[in-house]
Parts: sequence; structure tokens; C-alpha cells
Amino acid sequence: MKRNSKWFVQLTIVFAMILSLLAPGSISVSKAADTLTVADAIANNNGQTAAVEGYIVAHTTGAKSVKYDPPFGNDYNVAIADSSTEKDVNKMVSVQLPASFRAKFGLQTNPANIGKKIQVTGELLAYNGMPGIKNASSMVFSDDTSVPPGAEEKTIASARVLPKGTSASVIGTVTAIFTAGGKNNVFIQDATAGLVVRAASLDSKVKVGDKIKAAGPVNDYFGMPQLEPANLESVEIVQANAGVPAPQIISSQDLNEETEGEIVTIKNISAGTKDSNGNIAASDSIGKFVIKPADSSLLESGKSYDSITGVIDYNFNEYKLVPRSAEDIIEDASAVRPVTANPASGFVKKGTEVTLSTETQGAAIHYTLDGSQPTDQSAKYTEAIKIEKDTVVKAIAMKTGLNSSEAAEFDYKIQKDAVRIHDIQSESHTSPFNGQTVADVEGIVTHVADSSNFYMQDLKPDDNKNTSEGILVYKKSHGLKAGDVVKASGQVKEWVLEGYSEKLQTDLAVTEINASAITKVSSGSALPEPVVIGKDRVAPAEVIDNDQFAAFDPDEDGIDFYESLEGMRVAVENPKVVAPQNYGELVVVPGNVKTNTKSGGLRAEKTDFNPERLHIDINDESFLAKTGDYFEGTINGVMSYGFSNYKMLSPSSDLPKFISGKTERETTSIKSKKDELTVASYNVENFSPADSDEKVTKLAQAIVKNLKNPDIVGLTEMQDNDGPADTGTTAADESFKMLIDKIKALGGPEYAFTDIAPEDKKDGGQPGGNIRVGFLYNKKRVTLAPGTKGTATQAVGYEKGKLTLNPGRINPMNKAFESSRKPLAAQFKFGGENVIVIANHFNSKGGDEPLFGKNQPPLLKSEAQRHQIAGIVNSFVKDIKKKDPQASVIALGDFNDFEFSKTFEILKGSELSNMVEKIKPEERYSYTYQGNSQVLDHILVSKHLAATTKADIVHINSSFMEQQGRASDHDPLLIQVDFSSKKRICSILEQLPDSYKDQYDDLCSR
Repeated sequence: MKRNSKWFVQLTIVFAMILSLLAPGSISVSKAADTLTVADAIANNNGQTAAVEGYIVAHTTGAKSVKYDPPFGNDYNVAIADSSTEKDVNKMVSVQLPASFRAKFGLQTNPANIGKKIQVTGELLAYNGMPGIKNASSMVFSDDTSVPPGAEEKTIASARVLPKGTSASVIGTVTAIFTAGGKNNVFIQDATAGLVVRAASLDSKVKVGDKIKAAGPVNDYFGMPQLEPANLESVEIVQANAGVPAPQIISSQDLNEETEGEIVTIKNISAGTKDSNGNIAASDSIGKFVIKPADSSLLESGKSYDSITGVIDYNFNEYKLVPRSAEDIIEDASAVRPVTANPASGFVKKGTEVTLSTETQGAAIHYTLDGSQPTDQSAKYTEAIKIEKDTVVKAIAMKTGLNSSEAAEFDYKIQKDAVRIHDIQSESHTSPFNGQTVADVEGIVTHVADSSNFYMQDLKPDDNKNTSEGILVYKKSHGLKAGDVVKASGQVKEWVLEGYSEKLQTDLAVTEINASAITKVSSGSALPEPVVIGKDRVAPAEVIDNDQFAAFDPDEDGIDFYESLEGMRVAVENPKVVAPQNYGELVVVPGNVKTNTKSGGLRAEKTDFNPERLHIDINDESFLAKTGDYFEGTINGVMSYGFSNYKMLSPSSDLPKFISGKTERETTSIKSKKDELTVASYNVENFSPADSDEKVTKLAQAIVKNLKNPDIVGLTEMQDNDGPADTGTTAADESFKMLIDKIKALGGPEYAFTDIAPEDKKDGGQPGGNIRVGFLYNKKRVTLAPGTKGTATQAVGYEKGKLTLNPGRINPMNKAFESSRKPLAAQFKFGGENVIVIANHFNSKGGDEPLFGKNQPPLLKSEAQRHQIAGIVNSFVKDIKKKDPQASVIALGDFNDFEFSKTFEILKGSELSNMVEKIKPEERYSYTYQGNSQVLDHILVSKHLAATTKADIVHINSSFMEQQGRASDHDPLLIQVDFSSKKRICSILEQLPDSYKDQYDDLCSR
């Protein structure tokens, strides 16, 4: 009866919508006729996309748990109801707030939104354990209109120069559509200029060549104007298929504000080197410029091209030409473009019709079916070619005045036997059917990713566990749901899914069928049982790949193990969380797998980067989880790949019972003592006065409470006084003062600071932020030795027992430090001791290839620079120790490398000991990346100090989310050096030449 009731509600709604559409004047500006009530959304929470209107009544805190009054914990969701005074949680819908809507609708930021009426367009899917709306594409207050007030119609040129936030309405023709950050960037232009229109799901409404009208505020994205409609209703098609304007012919010198956003062509181009982000250094006869193709494989370094067409984008402070597809790139303009066929080569059903085409207007196509090479005397293509038997089509395109195209060959085979999914997947990372067409591949839909993508699995599996039975299918507006049995026909492709800008160079591809036709066989079938990872199949626990893909060995290589499950239903029982939730993903291991860190994580080791880690994409950035939490029950999903990792797709609404673990933020056990120096290292993650009071309070509390007021604190990632704003400011005195004042307000000592401001934008990091290293020191226990403070370009030395500059930068003009932080040496006095402390922030791991990438072993491009820097710092220490063997040197900071790496072999030399190595293995981590707990932050001391030095990593951040107290992505480290003990003196004597043997024997041999 419940099922019948649900259908009755759906039919009632549909009937009412039809009546409302027929009724004259029934559609208002503020509310479309098909807007659902909250009650409707609850009754129809089945995945459809719809607009829902209701009042914000609460903030969702858990499964059917809400909070009605401020303060609210975050901006990630709201609960809406049909009544503004509703208190019954069963009459509410939980609305997920994507990042783009949080600033306006989030309750932590806007508690006054309680009681306001909103209209949300999104997918009706369970969220936070209750009926919900996810993946919202539009969200407006109900008193808003689809066209913002004051949205005066403007030419694009006049709209581009409006003050930020001013609403405008423009008309232009779509020249390109790209996807970035979950939204579409639609390039449009009129006779005056070009502009980007940015909103979610625009590609579902408009296409290249349409003339559209868009209304919304004009904002600025790092120097490039863009119009931001509130929803799809703010964009209307004025003329479908109006045609793309002819591109302007320009030179490299014309990439500027005048052509920004417009479609252009540049001729006679040489393509140079390609960086890790897909930017290609190029030149024409006039000068140099940058090309950033939508697909970086479209261009080849070292080649010349007659012309390249694209739109002009602006990012990272430079204009770039962005070709949209292969059609924009003409290698030889004197030749006709090659012939293409639809469907492409491969298996086809008998009677399939093949169409031939070329992009060259007016060209004639000639073809053969007998294996001979086509000429102008061969049959002229005028209609589709019907394939009745195995056939090879060879074709050439010709046009007067142009060279003929190269002959293209298309090989078709009549598919006599059914091709199964495991045949397509095979025992390989690349399908043997790649690029070929297949017909009527049967499977059951197991997971619908979106309106264009679904996963299906073979209902007749083979008995080979190395061949996957699942596959991704791409078909726009497929209209399918889980349980549908279908037959898919189309081209098999190896397709790189979502990822970073360099994904085509680094990431594995996913095998898919790009379907030209889908036939539904039946609906409502039971899904196949999932493969339980850790039970039915056990992932390798140490090896990711050991043969560079030479052999497909899922039992030995983790990368092959997950590939053998690609597209299939999988499950994990009682999973343990080994890292805090990040970007809507959890990293887990099965409940029967042992973890090896104090907090319940997995520690990266020299030969083990934990291939048993399993990423679960729950598509919910508001889900609170830390290292050490776990689930009671089974998580089911489908195995996919994206952002350089295999991952299970399993929405948060389907998760089993979640249990909060016992991991807690730590306080150091090291206690301050009169004659023992405490020194900490802390990466404060881009700290500046632009940060919230909440962050500065957390950082200060860590220093006062968790680290117990160290005598010296080496800080990394301190930004300048105006943070990421690119104003030319480099001083950071206000940044340091902000932290010092908060420490004192929380009961800590009055610290002083010292640093050296870098040259503007010379030390890498967030553009405009000018991150640097520096020191805080407790003036009551430590003093900065007298000396002259160095400049950004002066090099410090060591002479006559002291630094030549204090503080001073180590060899700052060396090319090894290009776009990286320069080490800062400072000499302090503690009691009667001189102590030299070197703060470091080595270059990041940016540019390193991923562990589960297409290149094995991964190329770690960033290592070479760190090795150079490590050698420079070691040489500086070596010089000090040569001149003063008893000198006390401490080197600390974020070294962006592991204790077992070559970087530390070089850095330590024979002069330094890494105190991290004294810490128990289960506590040896300061950072978590993709589920691997690891040490990037270190403190090293002169070898003679090692025996009398204690060390502690204080785990307060890396295992936690911001809502759980995290202030940085790094944990701080702390050491305590005993300068008073006999043991320390004996350690010094033991390091000295034999001439000191008598003194050693007298003092230490008793």
C-alpha cells in the first residue's frame, strides 16, 4: 500500500503541474509552476532533480538531529520545512550546501537566515539520514527574482567594467563551455567583447552556437570578469544554433584585456615545453605566449602548427589561449582534414549504418570496401554505408586547392557472439577493445553517477577474478536507475575522469562504453552481491606496483588489485577511518586490518605506502570523521577512479552506523625546566591577520596549552600583513604581533619575534602571501644574540663563534631556492649557552606523480630541489662545526620529506641527528596525506646534543577536521635539550679528537 500511495502522490503532483501549465497566468516570476513543497520532496526523495521551496528552520547535526538556535557549528547544511515554526524533524528536508552557496545561506555565517524562505534546485536524495536535497545547482531566497533587481541590459563590453557585484543582463553567443570546480564556465561574446558566464549545470541548457541572455551579478575572478547567474532560470536561449562567430585572427601580442573572453585564431605557432599544469610555452612570428588546451594531449611539444583557435582565458596573472578540441588545432592548413567515421572501428551488428565526415567544408569523400587505397576514381560518399559482413572501409577527403587528406581506415566486424563486460575489461589496465565499437553489451545498472553516466555489471560473470565484471557507461540523458537491465552499444574508450590539471599525464584511465544506443531489457532486478574487500578478496598490504605494469598481478600489486574490480560492486565490513574526512572522501581499511599509529592510522614507510587504504567518495564535505573513528556494519559501493586514486562511490546517506573513536588532541608530556631548552616547530598554514579569530585562538592555544610555552618556536608559512592580497607588501610584523598578543591573552608569556621579509613573490606559496619562516622566543628565558639583521638577499656566515648576521638567510641567492623559502639562521642565548637555530621550509612535493598513477614507479620531480637545498644547509652546518666543534645547532621546520628519504641522508651528514627517529614508530607522524600518516616536520640537533635531547610530536591537527579543533594541516614538534648534565658534557668530549681522551677518561670513565 505504501508503494501505491507513493505513486498516487507522484501522479497527483504531475497532474497538478499539467493543470498549472495550462492555466493562464499561473506562473509567477518568483516561483515556477513546478516548484515542490517540502512535503512533496519528502514523498518523492528518489533521486529526481526538482525545485523545492520552504522555510529555513534549523541546522542538521546528524541523522534526524537538528539544532534550532545559534550558534551553529558550520555552514554545510540547512533544514527546511513548509512552516517557518516547524519543530517536527519528520517534516523537514536536509539541504546540502555546496561551497558556492555557503557564504550566503550557511547558518554559522548567517544565523539570521532562520525563518527565511528559500527555493532550492537539486537532486532529491537522502542526506544526513533524512530526506534531503543534494548537489544543488540553484539556491535563492524566495523574494528574489530570477533576474536580479537592477539587472539592466548591457553590452558585454559595458558589463565587463561594472563595479564588482553589480547586476547586469547581457546577450551573447556561446563560443565555448568548460567545467571547473563543479560549475560551467560558458564563454559568450557579442559585437563588443567576450565574457564568462559561470553557474552550475549550464551545459544541460545551452550549447556552443546558441545565442543566450544571462542575468546576474558581475564579479571578478582573479582579474577576469564573470557574470554569475543565480540559477538556470536566469539564463534563457534567445536563438538556438545561431552559429559561432568567426574567430578574430590575432598575434601573440594581442592576448590582452581587449580580446579576453573572445574566440580567436593565432597562426604559425611553435609549441614549446609543457609544465605540470598543462600550460604550453608557445610562440609565433611576433613573440611568446601561453596555450592551455582543454585537453593537454591535443598539442605536442616541439611541433609546429599552421593555426590554433580558442578562447582567451586569464588565470595566474597571464592570458592564455584555450583550444576547445582537436578541431581547433590545424597542423597543416594546406591539407583537407581527415575523414572520421561514426561508429568507429570495431564490432557492429549486421545492418549497422556507418557515416563518414570531414571538418573541411565542401570536401568530397571517396571510399573503398575491397581493401584497395581510395582515389578520386573511387566511389563517392553520398549516403551511409550499410555493414552486412566484416568490412574494411578506406576513405580519403579531397578539395580543389588543397592537398588530399591521408587515407583513413575503419575496420568493422559483425559481432556474432555476445561481448561480455569481462571481455572488454580483460586482465589489463587497457581494454583490448579500446577505440573499437561493441554492440549490445548487457549488464544491470548498479550505480547512477549522474544524468550522463552510470555503472553496470555483468549478470553472467566468468570465473576469472582478474577480470572486472563492471564498467562505466556514458550516455547523455540516459534516464536509467539501479536495477535496470540494459544493452549498451557504442565505442569502448579509456577515459580519464575527474582529476587535477595534469591528470592526462599522471592518472589512470577508466574503461567506459561511450554509448550511441541503450536498450532497456527490464527493470527492478536485484543487484549482484558485492565483492567484500578484506574477506572475499584481500588487497596487497605493501606493494603498489613492482613491475611497471609488465604483468597484471592483482594478488601482488595493489594497483592491479583495484583495477580488477573497476566498475564492480564492492563492500567493506566494519571499516576503520584512517584519516580525517577531506573533500567529501573517507579513507578506510577493513575492520580486520591492523593499523599502526597511536591514533588509528597507517604510517608510510620506506617500502610501504599502504595500498590497502581504500578511498570512499561519500560526496559530503560536512561529514565529521577523524582518524580512529569507525563504522559498525558494511559500506557498499562501486569501484571507480578519480583524482589519482581508486575509490568507492558510496553516498553518505547509505553509510552504516558511525562510531566516534577515542583519538584525542594531545598535550606534550615535556615539562619546562630551568636548565633545559624547549624548542618547537610549527607550520601554521598560511597564517596572517586575514585569518579568523578562531584560527589565531587555536594556534595560540596550541602554543600555550598543548606545547606548554616553548622557549623558542620556529614558525613556517607565516604570511605578510595583508595575507594573500597581492599588494606588494612583504612585512609580517602584524602577523607575528597578532599571534603574540593572543598567546599573552590566553595566559602565555610575552614572546618576541624575528624574521626576514622575502622579496615580493620570490619564495613560492600562495600568490601574494609571501610566506616565510621566523621565530618566536620567550624573552624571559631566551635572548636573541646581538648582531645585525640581514636582508632578503644577504647570506649569513659563521665567524669567531657567532653568526655574521642575526638573523640571516642561508645562501638566499642560490638557484636551488628558486620559488622556495630560504632557511633562516638565528643565534640565541639560553643561560650560558649559545644556540644556533635554523628554520626551514623546503620546496613542496608539488609536481610529484601519484602513487596510483599511470607512471610506475612515480617520478618524484620535486626531490632534486630538496636534495640541493639539503646540501646547502648541511654545508652551512658543516662550516660551523669545523670552526667550533662544540657549537650547538638545531635545524627545524617543514622539510616536505620523510625521515627515511635521501633528503635527510644529505641534510644530516655526520653533523646532525634527527630527533624524529627517537620517537616511537606508532607516534611518528605529523601530517596525513590521502590516508598515509607521515612525517614532513622534523627537528635535528648537533650529534653531541642527541643523547640529552627529548622529542615529542604533539598530535593536535593531522588526525582531525577543523570542526574538531584543527588549526593547521601539520602537527607541531617539540624537543627539550638538557644543557646541564654530565651526560651532555661526556657526549661532547666523545666527539672531539684523541687529544681530549684524558679529559674524557677523567670525567666519563668512572
